[in-house]
Amino acid sequence: MQKLNQFYIKSVVRKALEEDLRPRGDITTNIISTKNKIIKARIIAKQDGVIAGLEFCKTAFKLIGRETSFTKKVSDGRKIKKNKVIAIIKAKTKTILTAERTALNFLNHASGIATLTNKFVKKTSKKTKICCTRKTTPNLRQLEKYAVKKGGGFNHRYNLSDEILIKDNHISAENSLKNLVKKAVKTKKIVTVEIESLKQLNQVLGLKFKRILFDNMNTKQLRKCLKICKNKYETEYSGNTELKNIKKISNTGINRISVGAITHSAKSFDTSLLFN
Repeated sequence: MQKLNQFYIKSVVRKALEEDLRPRGDITTNIISTKNKIIKARIIAKQDGVIAGLEFCKTAFKLIGRETSFTKKVSDGRKIKKNKVIAIIKAKTKTILTAERTALNFLNHASGIATLTNKFVKKTSKKTKICCTRKTTPNLRQLEKYAVKKGGGFNHRYNLSDEILIKDNHISAENSLKNLVKKAVKTKKIVTVEIESLKQLNQVLGLKFKRILFDNMNTKQLRKCLKICKNKYETEYSGNTELKNIKKISNTGINRISVGAITHSAKSFDTSLLFN
């Protein structure tokens, strides 16, 4: 995946702050008489989970007030217990009040993804990787894929240019699956072929490419296909994967399981910001 950097973080956070402040700024905080007083505040976890997105959170406060001091009490990727302090902020009252919601939105969103990813990871065998997909929030893909990694998961291709993934609609648009795979291999890119049936599997067996993605198969069908592959390809599963069935799928011996839900359906992590 693409690496996080300060330019990206500031760009994304600045846009979020602008969304909250246009056109007249924080008109509620502006009427507070002590708005320029330096105070302290704590961000507290209201549930158990895995933290991610602290740099985004910190940047929101820093962009509003340069005087901000942001002290992390836990690092991204670390587990935290309910009621524990995540970070301490020292800044002007107006800085904290104005940046609070944007800062927590980033922290809660990323930590929610990291926490859900970790739940999936804990239910799988060590040889099975939990991978995210491109089912991400527009313009937040880097943040979300970063959060997946902090939860113990792995990144699928970042975008359409990274790897070749031949899916059902690509196959439907081409006359020959076999010829499509042959053309894909010539690009020298990593090639993944989505397979929905034993018939399709037999069409590509023997061709030299990296990965087969088994889509929406029951575990009986999946085990049969894995046996036929005989470790000739890296294997992946996708489709209707939930916490209640992830262990069963992992136990087939599959190498990777892609789970769209860890980015598109993760519940926001619960935190609160309190003045000292």
